[in-house]
Amino acid sequence: MAGETQLVPPWLEPLLATPFFSTCATHGDAPRGECNMFCLDCPAAAAFCFYCRSVRHFDHRTIQIRRSSYHDVVRVSEVQGALDTTGVQTYVINSARVVFLNERPLPKGTAASCFGAAAKSPAHVCEICSRALLDPFRFCSLACKVRKRARATKSECGLIDDGFFRLNCKGLRKAGTSASCLQLKAVRGKEEQQQQQQ
Repeated sequence: MAGETQLVPPWLEPLLATPFFSTCATHGDAPRGECNMFCLDCPAAAAFCFYCRSVRHFDHRTIQIRRSSYHDVVRVSEVQGALDTTGVQTYVINSARVVFLNERPLPKGTAASCFGAAAKSPAHVCEICSRALLDPFRFCSLACKVRKRARATKSECGLIDDGFFRLNCKGLRKAGTSASCLQLKAVRGKEEQQQQQQ
């Protein structure tokens, strides 16, 4: 459908598939020579180091990937202008709010063993992988949010109603789709009225 791929930034899925924290082939001997940077503007998606950013990506939008418990995270403040992280569990690490890029393995054992013997099940779980969440969020990671979008109906209204990337909802006209946010809200309003009448 026209504009469907525009609802997900073109750099997001490559970001989620990129391996980080390898040693840079050019700057491997340097103190900051690990590949933990990612460019949102370059079509060739690959991780690069701090020094490569200074040389090849100095005027691009770049983000730094960090590690938490051996898993990749990104600061919400670094992506908030380009990506809506609404619904994704956030954590505070080193005084910064972060989200996990990819789904993490579930802890071994049942939910009751993870939350104490008295707990039957966690109050909040990821809609995709069923990982226990600390707060009333919908997803444990950006990857789970992307997977939910892939499962959503293929109409633009379904994708936006799914609460995916609101920033892109505002930019639909720029993306070349014929629908505006107001048109999408009107369609959603009619659908809700029809459901209430049934």
